[in-house]
Amino acid sequence: MTEMGGPVVQELLRLLDLEALEVNIYRGTNRDIGSGRVFGGQVFAQALVAAQRTVEAGRDAHSVHGYFLRAGDLKVPIIFFVDRPRDGGSFTSRRVTAIQHGEAIFHLSASFHVSEPGLEHQTTMPDVPPPESLASELELIRARADRIPAEVREVLTQDRPIDFRPVNPVDPFHSDPRAPTRHLWFRAMSRLPDERIIHQAVLAYASDYGLLPTALHPHGVAYRDPRLQIASLDHSLWLHRPFRADDWLLYTMESPAAAGARGFTRGAVYTRAGELVASVAQEGLIRLRDASR
Repeated sequence: MTEMGGPVVQELLRLLDLEALEVNIYRGTNRDIGSGRVFGGQVFAQALVAAQRTVEAGRDAHSVHGYFLRAGDLKVPIIFFVDRPRDGGSFTSRRVTAIQHGEAIFHLSASFHVSEPGLEHQTTMPDVPPPESLASELELIRARADRIPAEVREVLTQDRPIDFRPVNPVDPFHSDPRAPTRHLWFRAMSRLPDERIIHQAVLAYASDYGLLPTALHPHGVAYRDPRLQIASLDHSLWLHRPFRADDWLLYTMESPAAAGARGFTRGAVYTRAGELVASVAQEGLIRLRDASR
């Protein structure tokens, strides 16, 4: 994987450039984004890269499903074991287990497909303001840095490899009830190498960002409310068409339901030209604890 762009993008590329330890075994490092544990999008993207490493050229991921089993430890590397259930004429399937401290923290199943023509249709991209008219989320966070608790201020205001630009920004520390929808433009901060798996992995990484908190919107609960216990339980990604993750992509998110201390969310990713390139679905824990205890 070729290093390109600024240091923070190079750091993301190094996260995705797994070290081969043995046949079907890889090791990855971690990046702290302020959650106190390994970011789910990171391990999801790394597991996808591990799976792709074992697939013959000319087959690209189209369907990826992951289950988060345990919180990841930021202080130690993650080991990825790849199982090869099937190599068919058109499709290849892989299973990946991510391990820390001798225990599985994440499982991934992925399917890869040769490129072939077929019937096409898609939903229409929502009409939202262009990214150039919006402030980056990092700018908004830095503007209110004095309101961020000191113990997480440095991490939350650090440079980012991906530029997120929310259409309707949400304060992670204070929230009012709103509709369970969100629109977010994103792209890598600088040009990426051309390999398709890199762009798929960067989108996979970004697809876990801000999705589950959409289920909190109707309830006026902020993402960093001290009463809240929130964690992704599973995450699914379908990749429909080629795209570049260093061009602007619109991520539209919605939460159709929340019940039983779980929130369900789904999303769609469009190019600036309006092509639907990916679909996402996720369920996660959204448990409110009694702060008086």
